[in-house]
Amino acid sequence: MPVPGAVAYGVPSPVPGAVAAESGGAPVPGAAVPETPPPSPPLATGVPVGPALGVDPPVPGRSAPGAVVPETPVGPARGVDPPVPGRSAPGAVVPETPPLPPPPATGVPVGPALDVDPPVVGRSAPGAVAPETPPLPPPLATGVPAEPALDVAPPVADMPIPDAVAPETPPPASGVPGAAAFGTPPPAHGVPLAPVSDQPAASHSSPASPEAPAAPSVPPASPEAPADSSSQAPADPWRRYDPWAAAPLGAGPLQQTGGAVLSVEQRRRRRRRGLVGGALLVALVSGGVGGGVGVYLERNGGVAAVELPQAPVVPGGRDADSVAGIAARALPGVVTLHVSGSAEAGTGTGFVLDTRGHILTNSHVVEPAGSGGEISVTFNGGQTAEAEVVGKDSGYDLAVVRVTGVRGLEPLPLGNSDNVRVGDPVVAIGAPFDLAGTVTSGIISARERPITAGGGSGDGSDVSYVDALQTDAPINPGNSGGPLLDTQGHVIGINSAIRSAADGSDSDGGRAGSIGLGFAIPVNQGKRVAEELINTGRATHPVIGVTLDMDYAGDGARVGTENGGGSDPVTAGGPGDRAGIRPGDVITAVDGRRVHSGEELIVRTRAHRPGDRLELTVERDGKERALSLVLGSSDSG
Repeated sequence: MPVPGAVAYGVPSPVPGAVAAESGGAPVPGAAVPETPPPSPPLATGVPVGPALGVDPPVPGRSAPGAVVPETPVGPARGVDPPVPGRSAPGAVVPETPPLPPPPATGVPVGPALDVDPPVVGRSAPGAVAPETPPLPPPLATGVPAEPALDVAPPVADMPIPDAVAPETPPPASGVPGAAAFGTPPPAHGVPLAPVSDQPAASHSSPASPEAPAAPSVPPASPEAPADSSSQAPADPWRRYDPWAAAPLGAGPLQQTGGAVLSVEQRRRRRRRGLVGGALLVALVSGGVGGGVGVYLERNGGVAAVELPQAPVVPGGRDADSVAGIAARALPGVVTLHVSGSAEAGTGTGFVLDTRGHILTNSHVVEPAGSGGEISVTFNGGQTAEAEVVGKDSGYDLAVVRVTGVRGLEPLPLGNSDNVRVGDPVVAIGAPFDLAGTVTSGIISARERPITAGGGSGDGSDVSYVDALQTDAPINPGNSGGPLLDTQGHVIGINSAIRSAADGSDSDGGRAGSIGLGFAIPVNQGKRVAEELINTGRATHPVIGVTLDMDYAGDGARVGTENGGGSDPVTAGGPGDRAGIRPGDVITAVDGRRVHSGEELIVRTRAHRPGDRLELTVERDGKERALSLVLGSSDSG
């Protein structure tokens, strides 16, 4: 039976600041007495009691302004340990509470008034006096099923969960079918359920009308029932959520999803792992992109126009004794000759002797012109002029031509071939195969190399005997008549002949090329012959005055025993006759140098001027004797 002026269990005062009446029923002066809702009809037998619809469940640890907090806690169901807010350790056993009072009289409805906010546990209105709560009714009789509160979110300590849906309640304890264990709130959404305790659970739901079911209110446990720390409950395999249970030691706070919150160290480790993974991913992507770009650039030559590196222009000339320096000074004085006649034509080289237009070249270069041919001279600057033959000598293979009407001629200085030594560097300039201004270089390979050239006429009149300078500077057809220069740019020889492979001819039957065996007429001999040709038009030859046996196969040059036509092999009154040479004598040396053939004796003789004295070694009747001879002279005619 309700007490006049008392507040219904779990129903707060609707008026903030109101003071509830004491359990005795006498109102306190100045306190507002809440209105008691009209009684509901009694429940029929077998009708389950449901929670109040539309009533917010109480939130532990948070009271509404002006709410009345009941002093007397409501005990939990029999055999069920009530939770102690903020104190119960996991697995702790709470002692049982005393039995509940008898149920209310028939016809008296149980449950809060509709549309009335329930009290918030732990929070009282300012100045409000907490009334004593009447004892709770006993559990329903056997056979009266009680249903748990539907669609009511379980209370969460210090934090309400809006719109939370309570899961189904585990099976009721024996003796009360369908009744939920009092004091055991439904687990939060997402938290696994715990198994039901072996203690029988008593229903604490009061019967109410179906239109206004009462919402269960869970008061705090009695302070006289401390937790028994000596006995611990077994671990809950369902891990049901207990909002009043204290967090176990070492466990982190829970998120709304029920997962453990990471510690600071765990978050740092996860952050480091994320950074390392991100760096590796960036490096991998960068390497792939860079490799692709590199392959593209390599295959396509880059993305911009190609610009090749180049050394800057270096001002100034070259050293005077370098090949470039020698060529720069000598090229203006070198010319190319184009000769044409009635039967043949040819190309050769020459160089300027003086400013009057005299040019020195080889005799075989101007030979095709004959008596009625033409000779054209092309200078290094490109200008051309007609030339005429001043004189030539086939025995020396030298010729002089002259151009007229040409100004600015640059003669080449003449050197001294007696100063040449084997190994000296030399430069050859000519027009091989009509390639004017070709410059090659090499060294002096040998000196006083006796050679013979020509002989194409058949009678030996065109054979030249040269005591030549041998060089490995490339000399080819067309170089004939060109200068051989020393490091000072002085002319030391006139390029005249080469020795080539395949008997002097190449594979196509034309003129042969250089194999590194080139020969030049010493400039000392060329100077004497050129002067004679310019001054007299003919050259003189030094002679001994004897006829040689050219078929002699022995070592040395043998004087003939008889001359063709019955004449004496030794010219009477000539240089040889005066020196004591006799027919059949073998001349083995000239000026102490060995002579191995008749051609070599001629070359040694023509290396001198007429009037020069020679020292001869003669072998007669197996004995050697020395003879002294003064060279005579003969015209080349």
